[in-house]
Amino acid sequence: MDLKDKKQLQNCWKNHNFKESLRHALAGLACVWHEERNFRFDVFVATAVIILGVLLHLQLLEWLWLGWAIMSVLVSELWNTVLENVVDLVTQFHRHPLAKKAKDMASAAVLLNAVFAAIIGLSVLGFRLWQLLAK
Repeated sequence: MDLKDKKQLQNCWKNHNFKESLRHALAGLACVWHEERNFRFDVFVATAVIILGVLLHLQLLEWLWLGWAIMSVLVSELWNTVLENVVDLVTQFHRHPLAKKAKDMASAAVLLNAVFAAIIGLSVLGFRLWQLLAK
């Protein structure tokens, strides 16, 4: 195989422009939305948190904390899905102890992230609700 063939082989999966990259990213989001119940649940919770934040008139720093917490959970859920799909591809859906380990650890990462996000949410929103009730 000469250098030109290698270069063509390497670039066959590469996006050629921003519009194509964006289209693939949106297709990935649509896929995770349709196939992953937990992702839809996370988006529902995030929407509820955002609505509550609007009603409580949060300040910029509070929005930044909540935004970071929401995005980190959604991104970790995406990575968990990626890992699960790659493990399934590699194992061809056969059970293997290492495949189970990898999937369990990825799920644990999402769980830890969600717990931390819940702590942030309760801290920010709980404080604001407490202030509102104390009036």
